[in-house]
Amino acid sequence: MSRKFDSMKDINDSKETWRLAVRIMDVWSVVNNKGIEHLEMIVMDSLGDRIQVLIRHDHLLKWKEVIKENMTCIINNGSVYNNDFQWKVCDHSKKFVFLGGTTMKAIELQNIPPKGYFFKDFGEILQGKCKTDRLEDIIGVVSEINHIQSNTPGKKVVVSVVLKDLKGNCINCNLWEIYGSKFLAYYNDPKNNGAIVILLTHAMVKDGQVSNAWSGSKLLINEDIPEIQDFMSKLPTNEQKEKPTQSAKSLSNWSGGSQYSPVERFVHNAKCMSLSQFCKIKHETLCVTVATTLKFVVSKYGWFYYGCTRCSSKAPNPEKAYECSCGQKVEQPIPRYKIEIYVSNGESKYRFVFWDSECAAILGMTAEFMHNSMVENGEDDPMVYPDELEMLLNKKMTFRVKVQPTFSQASVWKLCDDETFVKEIENDYIVEDNQSKIEYAKLVPNKENLETSAQTLSASGENDPESIILMTPVKDVVITDKGEEVDFEASGATRLSGTKPSKKLKIEPSS
Repeated sequence: MSRKFDSMKDINDSKETWRLAVRIMDVWSVVNNKGIEHLEMIVMDSLGDRIQVLIRHDHLLKWKEVIKENMTCIINNGSVYNNDFQWKVCDHSKKFVFLGGTTMKAIELQNIPPKGYFFKDFGEILQGKCKTDRLEDIIGVVSEINHIQSNTPGKKVVVSVVLKDLKGNCINCNLWEIYGSKFLAYYNDPKNNGAIVILLTHAMVKDGQVSNAWSGSKLLINEDIPEIQDFMSKLPTNEQKEKPTQSAKSLSNWSGGSQYSPVERFVHNAKCMSLSQFCKIKHETLCVTVATTLKFVVSKYGWFYYGCTRCSSKAPNPEKAYECSCGQKVEQPIPRYKIEIYVSNGESKYRFVFWDSECAAILGMTAEFMHNSMVENGEDDPMVYPDELEMLLNKKMTFRVKVQPTFSQASVWKLCDDETFVKEIENDYIVEDNQSKIEYAKLVPNKENLETSAQTLSASGENDPESIILMTPVKDVVITDKGEEVDFEASGATRLSGTKPSKKLKIEPSS
């Protein structure tokens, strides 16, 4: 005789022989600060009741490839505990934990509602009617971009936008790391015009603003799903055609009333010179210049290297587990960008090395994601440069680089492609024969400790002025950047958890 199904709302810790008919609404991977991975998911029964599920590390291999988002299935047996997750995604007071004796059978169950979202009302967010330990789904149209920061020593990629709902309520939304990079890539794509509707799942809510979580959040931008299309259709016709613009505030890559302009920060303690002067440099020198990316330099290493999952160090062997000098136990090294590109200015040309964080910010995807996509499409030759990398070429930018004459190359520390910013650097600072302007950057006082060192890169922004106004998502993965060296160590590289108006957005680093 077959057992009947238990109701989700009745789940308690009185037994382990539960039998559940559910739809898997969402599933995500979490890696703790010791590098140990586990799975979490949300399941829903036919009555629409949900519970958060945990699959521990020791059962990970059994289930990781079996569980698929939106599938319906029957789950037998599991332990039940109080829902003590630091961040909860449903209201159930209990959590369900897979056991060694847990079984799951995929089966079509028509009586379970389809996958959906549970959007938090902006008015409630603004009124503080939110649980402090609850992650929410949010949807809104981007009305303004008010802060942009790329990943540089001691800083993470973050884009802060203003989201507006259909009632006219506005909240700040901070998109960190891969989420911010994804937004910039979409915004800067000339093919994407008109309004931008964002759907962010598992968003942290605090002090009237929202942010992605390090693990579990999904960012959907103008995607062809009913929720986004319905929201877009309800916008006034004129708003549907308007692409969000940058506020004046976002043109400065920091806040706090600093007396120094963005340009002064960018050039601080660097020699501003034209590309033609690079050949005269005899020792390693920090320089600022303007140039246009020309073509890839194809080296024996290709466009990526295998590195640590926490810091930017090169793995000793891409096929073997090891313990990194940063303390991370790496089971499988991951691909990280290291792309050599010839840049030019007039008749002058020089080889620049672009590292993981700068490339990810421009391309909107990690090297690991790009490499895996190539392999899935049948291309396993590491020397094949994917078409997506072409987005790095034919861009006029201002660069802050370390010129390394021994290797006839310059390592990119920061970059910015904002047209106004580039022109100001080019016209006011880079002068071939005017030594006073070339040395100007040295005269800016060091009052705010503007100079950054590539030898000591902080993994936290807690001491950063922006951290006062930007809510940092909870971190399940410890992110540590290691200092830049000549070969294979990317300054400012990150581990990404896990994902125009007429003028393009500025991807401008902050000192």
